Amino acid sequence: MSGSSNLETRSLFDELKHFEKGGFFDLGHPLLNRIAESFVKAAGIGAVQAVSREAYFTVAEGAGFDSGNHVTDVTGTRKQRLPHLKGQTSCKSLEAMVKNAGKESLQWGMAAGMYAGLTYGLREARGAHDWRSSAVAGAITGAALAFTSDDKSHEQIVQCAITGAAISAAANLLTGIF
Repeated sequence: MSGSSNLETRSLFDELKHFEKGGFFDLGHPLLNRIAESFVKAAGIGAVQAVSREAYFTVAEGAGFDSGNHVTDVTGTRKQRLPHLKGQTSCKSLEAMVKNAGKESLQWGMAAGMYAGLTYGLREARGAHDWRSSAVAGAITGAALAFTSDDKSHEQIVQCAITGAAISAAANLLTGIF
C-alpha cells in the first residue's frame, strides 16, 4: 500500500489533543457526540451529588441534628431519604445508596443529554441558537424529567416544563453578560 489510512497515522498526541477539545466520544455525528458527552458528564455530577448528600445526612444524623429525613430530588419532589433503610445493616445501606446514586445519575444524565440534543437539533433546524431555542429545549427536558418523578401529576409536569424553560432561557440570555 502506498498510502496509509488516517487511523494508522494518528498518534497518542493526536488523541490527547482531541480529548482536550472536549471530545470524549467520536460516535460519527456531532449530535451523538454531544448527547453522549453531556450524559456522561452530568451523570457523574449526579452521582457525586447523591453520594455527598447521603454522606451529609449520615453525619448530621450521627451528630444528632434533626434533618427531617426528607430530601427534594432533582424533579422537586420531596421524598423519604433512602426509604428502604430502617435500621438495616451497613451492607443494605451501601446497596441502597448505590441504587439511589444510580437513579439520580440517570436522571441528571438524561436531562443533560436530552437538553444538549434538543438545543443542537433546534440550532440546526432554525439556523440560530437563541433564548427561544433554549426555552423550548428546557421545557421539553423539564417535562421529560418530571416523568421520572414519583409524582407524575399534571401540575408537576407543567411546573417542571416552566422551570426548565425559564432556567434555560435565563442561562442563554446571561451567557453574554458573564
